[in-house]
Amino acid sequence: MSDATLHSITQDPDDFAVQIADSIESFIVAVTEVAKGDEPDSAVPFLLLEVSQLLLAGGRLGAHEDILPEERYEPDTGPEPDVDELRERFAVMLDPVDVFSEVFDPYEPRKAPVPSRISDSLADIVTDLRHGLAHYRAGRTTEALWWWQFSYFSNWGPTASATLRALQSLVAHVRLDQPLAELDGLDTDEDLAEDDLAEEAGRVMVQEIAGPLGLRPLKR
Repeated sequence: MSDATLHSITQDPDDFAVQIADSIESFIVAVTEVAKGDEPDSAVPFLLLEVSQLLLAGGRLGAHEDILPEERYEPDTGPEPDVDELRERFAVMLDPVDVFSEVFDPYEPRKAPVPSRISDSLADIVTDLRHGLAHYRAGRTTEALWWWQFSYFSNWGPTASATLRALQSLVAHVRLDQPLAELDGLDTDEDLAEDDLAEEAGRVMVQEIAGPLGLRPLKR
């Protein structure tokens, strides 16, 4: 076990909670700001950075020993904040690169990739994180940590990992001046086979998306 992992597990629980909560709140604030569209020319690089940093917090939660809630039933956090506006803003901002191909479980053999959306993924991640943050702000620190750890394994962790892979791939396509497969227009509610994905995919040249999304080809 590395020193970093050991430190994550053995450090003061209150310090750990504060650091995780700060990372999560920072991600929510940053992503909300990006969604406003005030700086669309830097949207994708910012998202790549923010999702990467969030997954560092997720990795710390994953390496930590199991966190058990103090109460048998989860306390009510009240109405969940609406994330539809956030989702819609990103859907417009990231068009036509919003849709990407995802494999849910890399250890499940012959599992066909399915189309997903970066905008949906970001909204889902924020929803999960806000739920835990509501517990944290109400003083239920253990409940917050339990929820963040549980949902890291069950939902927001895999979602963020897939989103990071899509963002990294998008940046790589542009920086390496490679054509990008366009999956926009696929029905993300339909489970498509790999051949269907290939058949539906169009082609979009790098120069069509580089400028509006704050990307540029790598100089050689």
